[in-house]
Amino acid sequence: MKKRPKILVVGSLAMDLIVSTEKFPASGETVLGTNFRTAPGGKGANQAVQAARLGADVTVAGKVGEDDFGRKLISSARQAGIHTEHVTVDPLVSSAVSNVLLEMHGNETRNRIITVPGADGTISSANVAFLKDSIKEYDAVILQDEIPIAINRIIAGYAWKKGVPVMLNPAPSAELPEDLLEHLTWISPNEHEAADLTGIKIRREGKTANRDDLKEAAEELLKKGVKNVVITLGNAGAVVANQKEFIIEPCADVVEVRDPTAAGDSFVGAFTVAACLGLTSKESLHFAAYAAALTVSRMGAQPSLPTLQEVVKLMQKEKDIGFDLSKLEPLKGEK
Repeated sequence: MKKRPKILVVGSLAMDLIVSTEKFPASGETVLGTNFRTAPGGKGANQAVQAARLGADVTVAGKVGEDDFGRKLISSARQAGIHTEHVTVDPLVSSAVSNVLLEMHGNETRNRIITVPGADGTISSANVAFLKDSIKEYDAVILQDEIPIAINRIIAGYAWKKGVPVMLNPAPSAELPEDLLEHLTWISPNEHEAADLTGIKIRREGKTANRDDLKEAAEELLKKGVKNVVITLGNAGAVVANQKEFIIEPCADVVEVRDPTAAGDSFVGAFTVAACLGLTSKESLHFAAYAAALTVSRMGAQPSLPTLQEVVKLMQKEKDIGFDLSKLEPLKGEK
């Protein structure tokens, strides 16, 4: 039997400041909101929490400020069962914050997010030097673009030398150096980030993305050295492409969307866990789609991320399992 996946997340931890409104304000306009709350977030922390709630053995490395937000971010990760001994506390900078603006209009919810990097932006090579040798202890590494690209290059290089697979979620969009791309096992942009990385806009008609555009964008990224391209498309599903496969998985459109925040993080965390277990590309897409569906049906980032039992229950309810559930057995082992 396969062992429980051991996953390292090097990335952002941020406190989400969430405002709900019935209308996004225009430039210079003030509108009344309907609700305000805070919730632990940051793409790195979200992806780590999702992987942990699914049963993986997760370690997070990052940086927070010596402030109340920082303490809450570390506490939230620990409550999810994540190892946090490699989260640095810096007294000279504030913890990162994300201003999440939700427009609630009927059954439709849209979001706009502004992130202030704070401590996330000050992670240094010295903070991650310990991973040069110890990175070999992990089954996969997850990265995002909410920390300096230079750190992602270092981590991906360490992992590549030790034969450890790397997943990069390139959000927010940024220019990526060639040596980073060549060291990636998976890159998982959404359709807008894929367009920024390749210059190829992915056209859509309703819930259907243009297949030719998707193929062209994926091929462009594969040419740059990435082994597998995973493009998320919201309610149009997701795609995996490599030198042998081009697979489109529809969205698990079985829930009411309440808050799309962290849907992409849920997908990335779940896909990486499934891939570490040896699920096929299609099976990993299917599993991740159901995890993301549950996430968008709830409010907040980390509070919305589902457990393994919840994901399996939803697939069973919809009679849409998609693969042999025995493949998930290692996730139910001792933690």
